[in-house]
Amino acid sequence: MSSVKTSSPPRGGRLLRGKKPKGDDRLLLALAAPVLAIVASLLITSAVLLVIGKDPVHAYTVMLDFGTKSDSQVWIINKATPYYLSAVAVAIGFRMNLFNIGVDGQYRVAAFFAAVVGGALTLPGFVQIPLIILVAMAVGALWASVAGYLKATRGVSEVITTIMLNAIAGALIGYLLQEGRLAEKEGNLFHTPDLPESSHFFEIPTQPAPVYGFVVVAAAVGVLYWFVLGRTRFGYDLRTVGQSETAARASGVSVQRMVVTSMVLSGAVAGLVGMTTLLQTDYNYGTGFPEGIGFTGIAIALLGRNNAVGMALAALLWGFLERTGTELEFEGYDQEIVGVMQGVIVLCVVIAYELVRRYGLRRQQRRVGEQLAKQFRTHEKAEVSA
Repeated sequence: MSSVKTSSPPRGGRLLRGKKPKGDDRLLLALAAPVLAIVASLLITSAVLLVIGKDPVHAYTVMLDFGTKSDSQVWIINKATPYYLSAVAVAIGFRMNLFNIGVDGQYRVAAFFAAVVGGALTLPGFVQIPLIILVAMAVGALWASVAGYLKATRGVSEVITTIMLNAIAGALIGYLLQEGRLAEKEGNLFHTPDLPESSHFFEIPTQPAPVYGFVVVAAAVGVLYWFVLGRTRFGYDLRTVGQSETAARASGVSVQRMVVTSMVLSGAVAGLVGMTTLLQTDYNYGTGFPEGIGFTGIAIALLGRNNAVGMALAALLWGFLERTGTELEFEGYDQEIVGVMQGVIVLCVVIAYELVRRYGLRRQQRRVGEQLAKQFRTHEKAEVSA
């Protein structure tokens, strides 16, 4: 009587490691999410326009015609530069599962003190400009480090602390931006002393208006963001902490140090957000200094999926909507329609990517199950024949 051979069933671990989505599937899934988001946002926005009695086709035509003009293109690029920097600052926290909602306060307090230091000095441009930028980055990093320290040592939610720090930043600036303190009065406005001409950042000569040279700095920040977070050990550790603190600790990563470091880096990048206004348009910090860019950066980071190129495209899209929205008002459309479009686009992108991600995961699990079942059937047949 022959003995029946026994062997261990095939291990699913080898199958799971070896069976990755095929190249065609990855490309299809990568294209499916943005296409789905674009189609859904167009349909929803068109439905909203029809409900209020407006022609969506005419609206899109007006936006495309006006947005592709040369002066509009320059305006969009200049507007997108601080938006992109704000998005990168937010994305650094997002990659570590931290919600830095305090970029708005960080860039404003950074720009204020940078303007104070710059207005008090008169140095050659090659010294003055880097000094102002470094002061802004240092102040932004210091302001954000408070939330990082409280998160790492006391477990305080960074959402709460950064919201509170936004309010503190506004109150501090309001107190110091007074005549006789760190500001001077001009008419009914208060502002810090004007920066010397050596502090004016360079411009890229284009027609009919120049592009702000700080777009080069924004591009460099984007490249560094991509390289550091995607191609270095530090970036790997940061992403590991965001995905699983337990796994990070097991591999020897200090979670507390990474929390503080990521918030410091986020704040440093946030300090650059106000530099376009300070060094290229206003040359001081006044009561009319732009606010709210930090919250716009959250939407752009979500829209760009925390990807360096994706956030750049999202920032340009945001600028395009704001620019063309003014033209829609002249055509009889409500000014709030642009806000509706922006909100719909962000929601559609977030939902579309999540739906595609879940579909891809289910598809991969189904394929793995089919392969396992096939191997088990082959194994059973081999045992029977033996």
